[in-house]
Amino acid sequence: MSYPHRTLGSAANGTALDVSAQGLGCMGMSEFYGPGDEQESLATIGAALDAGITLLDTADMYGPFTNEQLVGRAIAGRRDEVVLATKFGNERRADGTRRVNGRPEYVRAACEASLQRLGVDVIDLYYQHRVDTTVPVEETWGAMAELVQAGKVRHLGISEAAPETIRRAHATHPVTALQTEWSLWTREVETDGVLATVRELGIGFVAYSPLGRGFLSGAIRSVDDLAEDDFRRANPRFQGEAFARNLQLVDEVRALAAAKGVPAGQVALAWLLAQGPDVVPIPGTKRRRYLAENAAAVQVELSAEDLAHLERVLPVGAGAGDRYPDMSTVRR
Repeated sequence: MSYPHRTLGSAANGTALDVSAQGLGCMGMSEFYGPGDEQESLATIGAALDAGITLLDTADMYGPFTNEQLVGRAIAGRRDEVVLATKFGNERRADGTRRVNGRPEYVRAACEASLQRLGVDVIDLYYQHRVDTTVPVEETWGAMAELVQAGKVRHLGISEAAPETIRRAHATHPVTALQTEWSLWTREVETDGVLATVRELGIGFVAYSPLGRGFLSGAIRSVDDLAEDDFRRANPRFQGEAFARNLQLVDEVRALAAAKGVPAGQVALAWLLAQGPDVVPIPGTKRRRYLAENAAAVQVELSAEDLAHLERVLPVGAGAGDRYPDMSTVRR
């Protein structure tokens, strides 16, 4: 049986993009989640393609820069099997500082650099990673539209944007996909207008961190389970009272998963897949065994009773703690 597919965007907007029902987030292969293993990462990407997962997600700032190079090596000779997504706008500079950059000249330079690192002629889905409030989004998206016209990019996306920003970007050039965090413990998009806006406009929803940065897998029971250099140690959701509260939520997912005879992570992913055919989760992993487990979530069926139970025990706002130590660059 071939892996199921979904459509991001819409034919009416001229933005329809066929992708696997789940993608693979590649970020953790290079940074943020403890030490990596390049050969295992390359093998994991290859296994994803072998399984029929077509959507690979990276960004120039992951590494920085090295994640795109890794993905480029992994897809060499298999380009026609891949829907390649990358991002710009979270600029990491040589002195170690970061800034959000949406200036048109930076958009063009960042795209050229990503094409070179990935070793490709065209990017299938190019995201504005974060919104630069010092630059009108119309100017940023004007430059992105030029990349489409030049044949360097096929589809455009935006990440962590507020409803009005999404509308303004979409009016400049049709948006194929919004990428934002969404999971059983991060459900604000359901009530803050983001989900309603993209559905009104025919924009697909790519859900990052669908496993709550690994927490919803049930495998993390203590901060000590994380590597010393794992960025989650500084994440508010993994600290103190918030951690304890979130463990209680995960235990609800684990209980349902046990009753169904499947891993907890598969229940979390199946819940997202059940939210609509326009939703494509991109769970990240750097190991083949977790890839196989995540990929099989498309076979898990949650009944109406299962979904109602999860709604009761993990309602909107149930997750404790902020998503990032600094929330100033999201939902703009």
